[in-house]
Amino acid sequence: MVIDIEAMMGLALSEARRAAEAGDVPVGAVACDADGVVVARAHNERQARHDPVAHAEILALQAASASRGGWRLDDLTLVVTLEPCAMCAGALVNARIGALVFGAHDPKAGACGSLYNVASDPRLNHEFPVTGGVLAEECAEILERFFASRR
Repeated sequence: MVIDIEAMMGLALSEARRAAEAGDVPVGAVACDADGVVVARAHNERQARHDPVAHAEILALQAASASRGGWRLDDLTLVVTLEPCAMCAGALVNARIGALVFGAHDPKAGACGSLYNVASDPRLNHEFPVTGGVLAEECAEILERFFASRR
């Protein structure tokens, strides 16, 4: 079976909305296997947890690892609404993630193609394929609305 990437991004957008409702930057993530079975879902919780590393990607990786009983996630795809930052991209390398799919590019902090490309740096011990721009307009719009409401 092939993963329905747009459906997975829809789930990640639902998570992003949950973050916005809680007053956090609306980023959501979903980890799924090759059959499209969701293993973990998460959204930014930096505000709620008072934790600078409580990014959606980190929380999804932690939940997926707990669910799987191991830290190697090479058979999973992480679908996230915003291009991961350097911290999250590093966590994806360390988790040996199978693949990454993201929605909106992040020209200010993106580390999977925009500013850096941690995903395909041969100096690191793991590389993974990246697909960006999936439902990019919807993913960018939720972020734009969130930040516009705070100005």
